[in-house]
This record gives sequence, structure tokens and C-alpha cells, in this order.
Amino acid sequence: MSVTTEMHRVTGPAASARRIAAMVRRYWYLIRGSWPRLAELAYWPTVQMILWGLVSQFFMTQSSWLAQAGGVLIAGVLLWDLLFRGQIGFTICFLEEMWSRNLGHLFVSPLRPWELVVALITMSAIRTVLGGVFAAVIAILLYEFSIFDLGLPLLAFFLVLMGMGWGIGMVITAIVLRAGLGAESLAWVAMFALAPISAVYYPVETLPEAVRWLAWLTPSAHVFEGMRALMVEGVFRWDLLGRALLLDVVYLGIGAATFAWAFAKAREEGKLLQTGE
Repeated sequence: MSVTTEMHRVTGPAASARRIAAMVRRYWYLIRGSWPRLAELAYWPTVQMILWGLVSQFFMTQSSWLAQAGGVLIAGVLLWDLLFRGQIGFTICFLEEMWSRNLGHLFVSPLRPWELVVALITMSAIRTVLGGVFAAVIAILLYEFSIFDLGLPLLAFFLVLMGMGWGIGMVITAIVLRAGLGAESLAWVAMFALAPISAVYYPVETLPEAVRWLAWLTPSAHVFEGMRALMVEGVFRWDLLGRALLLDVVYLGIGAATFAWAFAKAREEGKLLQTGE
């Protein structure tokens, strides 16, 4: 067998696809074999949905405006959870490798950094769908509210929020690579720092004028404004979706560049084998 043929087997598209599939299977086995991990997928979205569903029902009895659009709060919390799950699903899978001190073993193999990132994105999507669908079904059963009534715009909202979550997830993993596991708490708290300016439960105009520009720099604010326009006014804002998609490209580009830089530095300094605090 020629050297060229052997190299093609290691570096060709089919080889990349096999390695990505192998990593996805590895993470799936981790989830499938651990009931706490399975329970965790549904726990937070369900708790938040029940809590904010009760809050929504309370306001529906107190405000005529919310009586007409009470589902906005439930839809907001469900979409926010998609964003959080997209980011945490990406980061947790990476942290699993650090906790098990397996990064060095992975990259002794032909696995490439971008292949790991694609596998992490795939698992993030799987985890988010599993948890989100469960919470959405509970919302139908308890509150007779179906987020699926949003139709095709729901898919657009989903893709935008997941893209933002993946971009932030790559930045967080880059920080953990550079700073060690002492920075792992960022995986849980970083996204909530963006919650106030994401306009999840209120319009961007509610924010102080001095910080509104920050809100418009997040894809999430455009998504939640678009969601309210669709639910309250029955209008799908293509302009908001377009700007959100452009911002997603920026977030993903920054995330990919940051992760690539941090990985290169970690490999250069031997930190792939040193995953402590």
C-alpha cells in the first residue's frame, strides 16, 4: 500500500467523519450509562418551565395585557433554556475529558481539534433537543401552551440561539484550557451574565438607554424581540433574524479563533496532559 493511500485514510473526509462519529458515540455512551446525566438533561428546563409557568399564570390574573399574551413568559424561558443548554452542553462534554484526564490520550490519536469541536457541537444539539422537548411537552400538559405553535420561526430561533451558545462555549473552553479546571465554574455562570441584556422577559426598550447598544450586540436580544413580535403582533421580523444570524457568524468566528489559539498554546506548553486546578 502506498504512503499516499495510507495518508488519505488518516486525513481524508471519510476518516474525519469516522472520528467525529466515534467521539459522538463516546459522549452518548457517557450519557446513556449514567442516570444522573440523563436526569440533569430534563431537570433544569423542567424546573424553570414550572416556576415561570406559575409566574405567568399569576400575572395572567392580574394584567389584561398578559391575559392576552401570557405565553410570552413561558416561551421566553423555554428559548432561554435552549441558549443555556447549547452552551453548557458544549462545555460539559469538553470538561468530561478534562475531569477524566483524557485530553492527552485523545490527541495522541489522529483526532484533530476541529473534529473535536464538531463532535461537541453535535452532542450539544442532542442534549438540548432531549431536554428541551421534555420541558415543552410538560408546558403543554400543565399550562396548555405549545411553543411548537410558533411553527417554522421556532426552528430559526433555535438555530440562532444554539449558534450563540456554541460560540460562547468555545470561548469558555478556551479559558479553561488556559486557566485550568479552577475556571470551570464559568461554564455555569457565564451565560447568565448576558441574561439582563438579552431581553428575555421584557423589550430592549425597558433597559436603560446607556446599555441598549449592548443588547443589540447579542443574537439573543434579536431572537426574543422577534419572538414577542410574532406572539403579540403576529409579525415575523426578518430584519431581526438577519441581524441575529450575522452576529452568530461573529460569535462563532471569535469562539473558533479563541479555541484554536488556546489549544495551540496548551499543546505547546504541555497543558493537555496537565488538567488540574
